[in-house]
Amino acid sequence: MIHKLNHMLERRLPERRVFLRSDSETRYLRLSPLTQLVAVTGTTVIAAWMIVASAIILMDSIGSGNLREQAGRDLVLFENRVAELAHERDMRANEAAAAQERFNTALKQISAMQSQLLASEERVRELETGVDVIQANLRDALKARDEAQLSEEQVLSKLNGDANAAKGMTPQDMESTVDVLAVALADTAAERDEMALTASQAMKMADVLETDLKLMEEKNDRIFTQLEDAMTVSVAPLDKMFKAAGMPVDSMLATVKRGYSGQGGPLTPITFSTKGGMIDPDSMRANALIDKMDKLNIYRIAAQKAPFALPLKNGFRYTSGFGPRWGRMHEGTDFAAAYGTPIYATADGVVTFSGWSSGYGRLVKIQHEFGIETRYAHQSQLLVKVGQRVSRGEQIGAMGNSGRSTGTHLHYEVRVQGKAVNPMIYIKAANDVF
Repeated sequence: MIHKLNHMLERRLPERRVFLRSDSETRYLRLSPLTQLVAVTGTTVIAAWMIVASAIILMDSIGSGNLREQAGRDLVLFENRVAELAHERDMRANEAAAAQERFNTALKQISAMQSQLLASEERVRELETGVDVIQANLRDALKARDEAQLSEEQVLSKLNGDANAAKGMTPQDMESTVDVLAVALADTAAERDEMALTASQAMKMADVLETDLKLMEEKNDRIFTQLEDAMTVSVAPLDKMFKAAGMPVDSMLATVKRGYSGQGGPLTPITFSTKGGMIDPDSMRANALIDKMDKLNIYRIAAQKAPFALPLKNGFRYTSGFGPRWGRMHEGTDFAAAYGTPIYATADGVVTFSGWSSGYGRLVKIQHEFGIETRYAHQSQLLVKVGQRVSRGEQIGAMGNSGRSTGTHLHYEVRVQGKAVNPMIYIKAANDVF
């Protein structure tokens, strides 16, 4: 078979010999047509394979270069976007801090205005008492003046009568009687003039007190207006914040009132009683204003007990939101930051769990008012114990990567009556207000 193949290929590929010469002898290699065909075919196949492989490698290199460049551009865009979001978040945080500062300043101003209002009310009562006293003195002075005039008339009548009777008197008796009557008339005239002067002074004092009273009423009206405007500006945004978070405002206020039913202290408003008298407009305005101040205090207490704050104060970025993820429900919001970043309680409450919990890793649970619970998972360090009462803004742990986690981050949950809700509802509601 090989001989026949060689014979058939001999026309195309004649037999060739390769001579190998050395110093002592000469050898040759005989290349048959079939051997030449195998060598040519193998060389061709190897060359073709090298060309195809080189082309594939070249195209892959070009394509991977484009992909790397595209990935680099996408990474730069992503980092720029993250930087913009971080800057925007910092601006919002600064605005929230400034709004909180304005809110605290407004509370201080309201307290000062309340003190001024109470002092003004005391001053008004003192002025009213002074007016009553002056009016009583004026009435007494007028009465004394009338009595003095009556006495003068009686003395004059008696003098006329005595003059008729004096016709039969001696000159000495008449002179003595005239002296007595002159002294009596002088005393009566002096007393009358004194009473008139007292009455005139009392009238002037009454006019001054009436003017002071009108000025005080105008000042009180300005104070009332300022307080009413301040209450409107302060209460309306808080009411909007709680409604945006989906919290029942009426039941929430009732809960806070039940827990804070004690009274007293410098900031506790005083109700102006109208018992035993007519309800004047100032009393109605004062009582309405006091109701608003009481509502503002209740809102302030409720805001501390609901999770409206962020669990982080340092720089961070959102990595995963509330909702379906990888075929399962993600029941919280993830915040990524450096390992060991402090984690803070978002509202006042009591720690109900602090330890290791399966996929959560190191976990802290805090029970708040209104049936709200917050959870802080994947921590590297826990700083609170079960039963401990914590305040809003108090550090409870540090960010880590414990439990089922792909990297350092905080998994933050908010549950209402045991049902998970989106934490951003509360955070955005506070951001929109402050």
